[in-house]
Amino acid sequence: MRIIESAIKEKGVEVMIPDRENFGHYSTNLAMKLAKLEKKNPMDSARELAGKISARVPKGVFLKIEAVTPGFINFWLSKEFLQKELTRISESKSFGKTNLGKGKKVIFEYSDPNIAKRMHVGHLRATIIGDALSNIYEFLGYKVVRWNYIGDWGTQFGKMIAAYKLWGSKAAVQRNPIEELQKLYVKFHEETGKNPELEKKGQEEFKRLENGDKTNKKLWEWFRRESLREFDKIYKILGVKFDVTIGEAFYEKELKKLVADLKKKKIAKESEGSLIIDLKKFGLPPALIQKSDGASLYMTRDIANIKYRLAEYKPVKMFYVVGNEQSLHFEQLFKVAEILGLDKSELKHLKFGLVLDEDGKKFATREGRVVLLDDLINKAVRLSREVVEEKSRRSGERPEVRDSNRRGSGASEKEKDKIAHAVGIGALKYNDLKENRHSDVKFNWGQMLNISGNSGPYLQYTYARMQNILAKSSKFQTLSSKKIPSSKKRKTNFDLLVKKEELDLIRKVLQFPDALIDAHDSLLTSGFSNYLYELCNLANRFYETAPVIKEPDLARRGARVSLIQTTNRVIKAGLGLLGIKALDNI
Repeated sequence: MRIIESAIKEKGVEVMIPDRENFGHYSTNLAMKLAKLEKKNPMDSARELAGKISARVPKGVFLKIEAVTPGFINFWLSKEFLQKELTRISESKSFGKTNLGKGKKVIFEYSDPNIAKRMHVGHLRATIIGDALSNIYEFLGYKVVRWNYIGDWGTQFGKMIAAYKLWGSKAAVQRNPIEELQKLYVKFHEETGKNPELEKKGQEEFKRLENGDKTNKKLWEWFRRESLREFDKIYKILGVKFDVTIGEAFYEKELKKLVADLKKKKIAKESEGSLIIDLKKFGLPPALIQKSDGASLYMTRDIANIKYRLAEYKPVKMFYVVGNEQSLHFEQLFKVAEILGLDKSELKHLKFGLVLDEDGKKFATREGRVVLLDDLINKAVRLSREVVEEKSRRSGERPEVRDSNRRGSGASEKEKDKIAHAVGIGALKYNDLKENRHSDVKFNWGQMLNISGNSGPYLQYTYARMQNILAKSSKFQTLSSKKIPSSKKRKTNFDLLVKKEELDLIRKVLQFPDALIDAHDSLLTSGFSNYLYELCNLANRFYETAPVIKEPDLARRGARVSLIQTTNRVIKAGLGLLGIKALDNI
């Protein structure tokens, strides 16, 4: 794809990969766009542009370049070029990596749970989308700051403190911190329905917290500490790490000064006792930055957050991976940043849809409660364990690495648990990441764990299948090489890879850098996930049609082994970028 762009000498050229090969390996509609601007016949423009590209591209890259109705230009790569590129890729230790982000720092904010509450299914999307995009940006050379902006300030914590003082038990919270605190919070809201005065009590307790009340500060610190411990357990299970965990409370000491400055500059004005920033000229409702009782708000803390990040990190971009429901807030925040001159960094809201059950309804328990994230993870791992057991029964024995003391008796329980965990987490992540983040995601457990479908387990199984071939070929090669004099051993000859299945697989491997750049540009993981799925499909097709271990020609066998090695390097790297573990054996 980059070859075509460089030949046309124009960046951002729309180059497509057609679904059917008779439309080319690549195709572009650039000629039709140019014809419209230049008021020319599209086919004349296509023929002219095709001729220029042919002259600029080194000989032997394309088998043919063809202008077709109504003005597309289609490209077919030559087998010689593919063979040569495979040689380069197989020897490269950094295939797919670029200097695109060199010297640039970006901040990805994601996950963002509230303290004193258990993480639920809604946190899953933010966490794994943010993690995957952070990985991709880092792979492309950016200095990535992964930021968990926890909700640890605001009126809700006044309510939590009030609930604890009214009904809480220190011993009960110590035994089961987050569950007990969440029960207290729920009880507070239930009781508020009977006694509306409690709402005022919650506000008063938060005001005391803001004013530095020692008792309230001590309770808040306790609740926060226990919450972070709970969150860390979930993140460890998911294999997610953060560089910075700074929440709203961090900015509390800056808020009075910030509000005073906004008033002094006449950016903020009073409205019914509160302070607002008028956004009428942007077609947006006013941004509320201080309540009538003087309490700060989420907006105020987010403004302080932007100021701090710009001063401390100087990022070129800041990405907020937060659900669709916060769209208005971020529209307002970004316009406020523009007014304040804080738009030196590109600010972008990476919004995403809801998590739905198989019936298309909001994912919840039978009682209507939101599904807790650890319950969801446990279910995924449990169902994965059943898949592992079923596969074991069908095959008669496990094709994985066995305990050397139990050879032939199948995997140990510990090994099965390890595999089930990796498969379950992979299924959860891939089920989300393969979808456009703007769309809602459905949970269909059967599809998620289908080892033959478009699923995380299928990608992991493909990798393991290829690793199995490599392990067998390694043993076979060790035995064979003893019979061949060292003087007759030759380098891999990729010119022997001429079967359609071999060339198709090479071409797909070659698209890895393009798939990464597309994910970077679109800030979507769906296209990249689909690339890996198609790569695995072609790897399996190659496996089923081109013998490796049984190939009698040693040179051809060596070329096929090297193709598998290179393919698996890409699959492993791709899975890693999605936060999914590549398993040598399933």
